[in-house]
Amino acid sequence: MKNLYLSVCLALSLSFAAKAQQPLRIMFYNAENFFDTEVDSSRSYNAFTPDGEQHWNLKRYLLKKNNLFKTIIAAGKGNAPALLGLCELENEKVLRDLVLSTPLKAMHYKIVHYESPDRRGIDVGMLYRADLLTLLSSSPIAVRDPSDAGFLTRDILFAAFETKLGDTLYFYVNHWPSRYGGQLESVEKRFLAAKTLRLHFDSLAMAHKGAKAIMMGDFNDTPADESLIKMLKAHAPEIALSDSSLIQMFFPSAFLGFEGTLKHGHDWQIFDQFIISGSLLNQDTATAYCAGSARIFAPDFLLTEDERYLGKKLLRTYSGPTYIGGYSDHLPVLIDLCLPKH
Repeated sequence: MKNLYLSVCLALSLSFAAKAQQPLRIMFYNAENFFDTEVDSSRSYNAFTPDGEQHWNLKRYLLKKNNLFKTIIAAGKGNAPALLGLCELENEKVLRDLVLSTPLKAMHYKIVHYESPDRRGIDVGMLYRADLLTLLSSSPIAVRDPSDAGFLTRDILFAAFETKLGDTLYFYVNHWPSRYGGQLESVEKRFLAAKTLRLHFDSLAMAHKGAKAIMMGDFNDTPADESLIKMLKAHAPEIALSDSSLIQMFFPSAFLGFEGTLKHGHDWQIFDQFIISGSLLNQDTATAYCAGSARIFAPDFLLTEDERYLGKKLLRTYSGPTYIGGYSDHLPVLIDLCLPKH
């Protein structure tokens, strides 16, 4: 284990030295219940504690943390992500543990996080490399239902950064309401999230002409669903109309390198996606989307044999109440942002 850590630290150091020649790698990952082991007295949900129904303990927590670290490093392939969006986090503490008590410490990641009102106490968050990006501002964007004061869900996390070349990038991390209770029964809640995100982006685009925005997250819908097409108005690249158009980078799926980001029965689906503003398709600007870089990260170690439905399935942390000790019930997704040659 010590030799493994030394090797990883060396790889990270080489990555750090070579950063000027590399694009900015952006990653999103649903961490599948990244909880610490402590009881949160402010919440009624405490399943992920030693005495809770998931029997979550320090050994399981440390394995989870190291599995996340391993996935992040592997996704970087020698270029640790410049920015990482995460969801299903309990709090800021788990993010601090991830970046300070694993070899990620060598990359000097900083944290952007706010507590969300979600009933289970799960949040979204960002990690960013301070050697590559400077945080300008951040805020949570509340998703509210005017007709249901009791509706609680994760906030959308917004942050603005400046690159070392002086370009401003705007990031949104999403974890939209789930399909619990049925897709059709829950779709209106995702419509609310889509409308909230679209309204914020429209205001941003009006205030900052040509704003370069990157939206990422677990949308709990596919790129072909109405929440993304009709409500968010995220379209395929070939029908981009302007700098303020929103471009769905995970459609069509044939070029993403894998079938989907999560599996339900026999079927893989793409819930985890990147959507960018049309301004990032302009290769003449300082920072632009690297053509063809959108992909699903699906190394063998995140998968296992699916004996029931055949093929592969995700090596999860839990399968229902059964502890598996794997990584996540979602696969990570990636894009790269290219920097100018000079």
